[in-house]
Amino acid sequence: MDSALDKDLLAFRDEVRSFLDKNFDAEMRAATARSRTGFMTRELHVRWQKRLNEKGWMVPNWPTDQGGPGWSHAQRYIFDQEMALAGAPHPIAFGPRMLAPVLMKFGTEQQKRYHLPAILNSDIWWAQGYSEPGSGSDLASLQLRCDDAGDHFLLNGSKIWTSYAQFADWIFCLVRTDRSGKRQDGISFVLVDMKTPGVVVDPIITVDVPERGFQEVNQVFFTDVKVPKENLVGELNKGWTCAKYLLEFERGNPYSGGLKRSIGKIRKIAKTETNGGEPLIADPDFARRLAQAEMEIMAQEQTELRLFGRLKAGQNMGPESSLLKLRGTELQQMLTQLATDAVGYYMSPFNPYVPGRNAEIVGPDYADGVTAKNLNSRKTSIYAGSNEIQHNIMAKAILGL
Repeated sequence: MDSALDKDLLAFRDEVRSFLDKNFDAEMRAATARSRTGFMTRELHVRWQKRLNEKGWMVPNWPTDQGGPGWSHAQRYIFDQEMALAGAPHPIAFGPRMLAPVLMKFGTEQQKRYHLPAILNSDIWWAQGYSEPGSGSDLASLQLRCDDAGDHFLLNGSKIWTSYAQFADWIFCLVRTDRSGKRQDGISFVLVDMKTPGVVVDPIITVDVPERGFQEVNQVFFTDVKVPKENLVGELNKGWTCAKYLLEFERGNPYSGGLKRSIGKIRKIAKTETNGGEPLIADPDFARRLAQAEMEIMAQEQTELRLFGRLKAGQNMGPESSLLKLRGTELQQMLTQLATDAVGYYMSPFNPYVPGRNAEIVGPDYADGVTAKNLNSRKTSIYAGSNEIQHNIMAKAILGL
């Protein structure tokens, strides 16, 4: 993909910027700026997603006959970059970006008719049920039982690290339907209504969450949960195929826009904070680290352009999506640590954002939430398959080792 934009793409970029200026309102900007995860509230996300949907931009990766905008890969990349630069969150990914492509490829017509419009209109929120205690990156070792009970399935077990499950209406799960052969061959993909009796969501309070603060992840327990058989996606015991297909959409996303926004904020902090009476930006060691980070981000951006250029040529991204996930999350962690170092002593007051908080902020506004974001970013090299797993995928599938 040529990094130089032609006249039409420049016009499209300006249209995206104008839309963001008018529709990503001050309340949303304030909420995302303070949030350690980019999450606002369900109410604000629904408001934002409905504005995107009214514009026809809610689901850039969907085909036009299902509500997608029909963008080129270059337009999709520009949209992602401008969203990140503005600090605007994408729609919560579990429904639009992860489940929807799986339903389009493997789902029944009834599943598509019921679920896709609800996802598009933000009427139903989804959670992802993949990881389990003892079965995280080794996903094929999952043990959530799914037994055939005649006219329905019966689920027993749990899923863990389920982000925003407390807000979800439905959850898609990988379940164990056969234990007789190869682990991957006994997994199925099912859809579960969270209101079903026997589904319980327990919060997991992580180190970046203050007392009574907003928590992100949960453990979901299933006790004799009845799941209609029409909620099976694809073939019985063939859910591993669905899982691998979904992970391409979970991992193959651009990072450079958000990284550039973060480096710009760090540069502003470094011009304000002092070290020995001089601006931190003048400190040779900090300036070196900042320059190194900027070079790494430029390399990430060029890698993204190269890989998304393959999509423009009609090729799949395939296992190279692991490369984006691996390096993008490493750079996220580098920048949150650099921001924490930049604010100096102001990292110590633990001020993570809590909706409705009325306590006075300790320190300057730019230091608000920096420590919480740094702590929260430790997860990025673990979720969606740990970075160690990404190394293995690239060694096997790309390098042929």
